[in-house]
Amino acid sequence: MRVPRIHVSGPLETGADITLEGAAANHLRVLRLRTGHPLIVFDGAGVSHHAEVVAVAKRRAAVRVGAVLDEAAESPLVTTLVQGISKGDRMDWTIQKAVELGVHRIVPVITARSVVNTEPARLQRKHAHWQGVVVSACEQCGRNVLPTLEVPRPLAQQWPHVPETGCLFLEPEGGERLSTVPAPGAPGCTLLVGPEGGLNDNEAAAAREHGFRPISLGPRVLRTETAGVTALAALQVLWGDLA
Repeated sequence: MRVPRIHVSGPLETGADITLEGAAANHLRVLRLRTGHPLIVFDGAGVSHHAEVVAVAKRRAAVRVGAVLDEAAESPLVTTLVQGISKGDRMDWTIQKAVELGVHRIVPVITARSVVNTEPARLQRKHAHWQGVVVSACEQCGRNVLPTLEVPRPLAQQWPHVPETGCLFLEPEGGERLSTVPAPGAPGCTLLVGPEGGLNDNEAAAAREHGFRPISLGPRVLRTETAGVTALAALQVLWGDLA
């Protein structure tokens, strides 16, 4: 059986007993872990430790932190996904798979064709939910560093923050093939993906004005939740750590 991995906020110290509450404690209950069961804890900043369950109660659990683990699962290719917010589980799926594919930063953006409720309180709840998706994906895939998940914002507010190089956006019609794009240097790749229906003409024009290069993933039209994940996988094959 694979040793479970649990994200723990704050610094970890060998020999310390730490208390898990909320989602972390619930994770142990779901897995039915008992006293003495081994697990791995990681701080989200790159450090992981062996650990052992000390106690499991109804709403909390205690674990003892063991030796530091020498493991790394971060991609050498730094990627940022600027993703048009899609509806329901589609956005969850995109975030989960992007984390598994080694993304370093995720920026959810509101575009002209976004069909989600953009009321601020609603977006705040979504952001908290998506942060949980990020944590769970890291626990599952073996990453010790939590990718940065930015607060949702209108796409127009993202333009001042894009780097000068390495910017790509998906353009099903008229984009060049990814295999013809030169390898990125620092700071890596920034990938812009529209929501359901894609970017509109004005947004695509603005992307070009801000240095984004249009790319196509082939002859088939992909859904938004498939497109970004496919592009990230292709980037990792070309310049990252996927064989």
